[in-house]
Amino acid sequence: MGKYIYLYRGPATSPDEMGPEATAEIMAAWEKWMGGLGSALVDGGAPFGQRTAVCDDGSSGTTTDLNGYTVVEAESLEAAQKHTQDHPFLSEGKGRFTLEVFELVPM
Repeated sequence: MGKYIYLYRGPATSPDEMGPEATAEIMAAWEKWMGGLGSALVDGGAPFGQRTAVCDDGSSGTTTDLNGYTVVEAESLEAAQKHTQDHPFLSEGKGRFTLEVFELVPM
């Protein structure tokens, strides 16, 4: 069994910028998806807030539109990918949001 990290990329809207009804609807979708993972959910993760980037020459770089993470446990990369079915971050259907899946390898 391995651990996999989901990185969320896209133009996400902060809950502070949404109304209470939209926020409640989104949170319910996330709770349903996370609840469906059962014991495969290792770390529910968190959204990313303020950010900066530092280059190897010490200068400031450009940040990306990464918005958060989740860690799951699965038998394979394919199984980790299947856990993304019905994921609320991928619900818009316009191709603006991406969920990247990476295996976390032991050091």
